[in-house]
Amino acid sequence: MLNPIDVAAVIRDGGAIGRFPDEIHVGVAWWMGASLVVLTRADRIVVAHDGHPTSSRFHERFCRGAVNARHFACVVVDLRVSDESGLMRVTQEFGAVPGALITTTGDGVDTVRISLYDGGGHPLGEESGLAAIRDMIAEDRVPIPVNEQARGRVERYRSPATGGGAAE
Repeated sequence: MLNPIDVAAVIRDGGAIGRFPDEIHVGVAWWMGASLVVLTRADRIVVAHDGHPTSSRFHERFCRGAVNARHFACVVVDLRVSDESGLMRVTQEFGAVPGALITTTGDGVDTVRISLYDGGGHPLGEESGLAAIRDMIAEDRVPIPVNEQARGRVERYRSPATGGGAAE
């Protein structure tokens, strides 16, 4: 692992959480995105963030990791800024696909949370995949693309209420 973290302390409680940049770094978002796609075998996921500048950086890296997950050619539906209820609505709109919400809190010291959800909208638990993701990262087995054709893509979400399709 090029930039190690304390996986037991960071990968917990439904995703990853830590003080930035001391406990967590943007590379963790890439690892989490790629690992979520491989773990769930998803061909589509929905990703959002809370609008905080640090969250935006982590969001971008998460999306890059997800589209580069082995041979899955995953389509990442990018909600950009949203809250959990908006994320859940759109994951169901796409047929109960996995999702992720990246948020940042803090006064002077940013604490970043990458919350992962299964296709049913439930936070990823230890038995439903979080332990497997932690192991992949700890053992430096983060998925990478097998070839250019296997690479996915990011599509910006367009609400049907604005006259667009689900994603563009």
